Amino acid sequence: MTATSTSQRGKMVNAFNPDADAKLPARTRELIERRATVLGPAYRLFYQTPVHIVRGLGTKLWDESGDEYLDAYNNVVSVGHANPHVVQAVHRQMETLCTHTRYLHDGILGYAEELRATAGRPLTDGHLMLTCTGSEANDLALRIAKHRTGHRGIIVTSEAYHGNSDLTASFSPSLGEGSPLGTWVRRVPTPDSYRIDPADLCRRFVTSVREQIADLQRHGEGLAAFIVDSLFSSDGIFSEPTGLLGPVAGAVHEAGGLFIADEVQSGFARSGDAMWGHQRHQVQPDIMTLGKPMGNGFPVAGIVVARDTVARFGHEQRYFNTFGGNTVAVAAAQATFEVIRDQDLLGNAARVGREIRDGLRQLSEKHDRIGDIRGTGLYIGVEMVSDRDGKTPDAATATAIVNGLRDRRVLISATGFHANVLKIRPPLVFSSADADRLLIALDDTLSSVERHE
Repeated sequence: MTATSTSQRGKMVNAFNPDADAKLPARTRELIERRATVLGPAYRLFYQTPVHIVRGLGTKLWDESGDEYLDAYNNVVSVGHANPHVVQAVHRQMETLCTHTRYLHDGILGYAEELRATAGRPLTDGHLMLTCTGSEANDLALRIAKHRTGHRGIIVTSEAYHGNSDLTASFSPSLGEGSPLGTWVRRVPTPDSYRIDPADLCRRFVTSVREQIADLQRHGEGLAAFIVDSLFSSDGIFSEPTGLLGPVAGAVHEAGGLFIADEVQSGFARSGDAMWGHQRHQVQPDIMTLGKPMGNGFPVAGIVVARDTVARFGHEQRYFNTFGGNTVAVAAAQATFEVIRDQDLLGNAARVGREIRDGLRQLSEKHDRIGDIRGTGLYIGVEMVSDRDGKTPDAATATAIVNGLRDRRVLISATGFHANVLKIRPPLVFSSADADRLLIALDDTLSSVERHE
């Protein structure tokens, strides 16, 4: 098995291939054909054998046949599928009032006050601005950055994903070669702690950022912002070293740009170390952006932005979002926040995540396809290689594992430039028993893949 080329990886990452000669049940084929007819070619399905999910609760999902699956992938429902506290809060608010932010309402104010308090200065004294999606949040953050700086240059990591609006897609290289990047976008190499000496990694990373700042300035673009997911999720999940982003923030501010922390995937206690991913790096962003897990599946997202950063924008331009921050969305966000806080899901992420990584290290002694284990809390990457000494990426094995786990009714995904990193990112309510089930299934899958080589 060999590494996957850039052009191939879009077909390889956890994807159903409609051209494959799969022996699918008649009911599954019917749904796939109907889906293609009415939804069109831009939509993608997970897994070589797609899953038809009809119900969820906590960390479990059930298909239409009643078979149970373990969800080790979904950070969207961060406090678990159909969480009763969130469901009840949404139900109560929906039967009471659903309206926008042009009217006074206590709910949004209370939520903003609680959320800001977790962020650290200068965001603690900043403002919450709500949207419906993480793409909208990143779009708004860059709109503010461009207005604030008078520049439009954006720097991202080489495989970053920041959204699917026209603007955010233009600085999301992980969407693939068919999705063009803006001429004002520059990329810096992934901080690959597996292949680069950690002692040299910070220096190399900030040097790359400075070089791209200089290139933007030379081309008359200037720097509006450096935007980063601090767990480098689409780059392959790199959680260390945690001193990586401090020098970068300094270089960005020296150039007059803004430092934006994209917390859509790394925030809301995911890391097990801190509420927000950027806090692990001890940096103070000008803006942090929020999405997916904010409402446990209800569409709510937003930004927290420093007062000085948004002051002129707020006076000179207008921001309004009909659905962003509606009363039901805020109820979902508030209830999700309460579950994370009251059930100590930050502590659970740290504890269970450690159990998973310890179990993975034990598996690596048995399976030499496991090249590297990294991550923090309940965000874990397992890099699959064909040769440990050469650290040769092995996308085919990663794909076989993702689909082999699906056949054993355990759901994960894959990520990274070569699509060879297993992405384990379960709901924050993942238990020790869930971790055991995941590890047993992974051991069985790896053994099966090795037998069939």
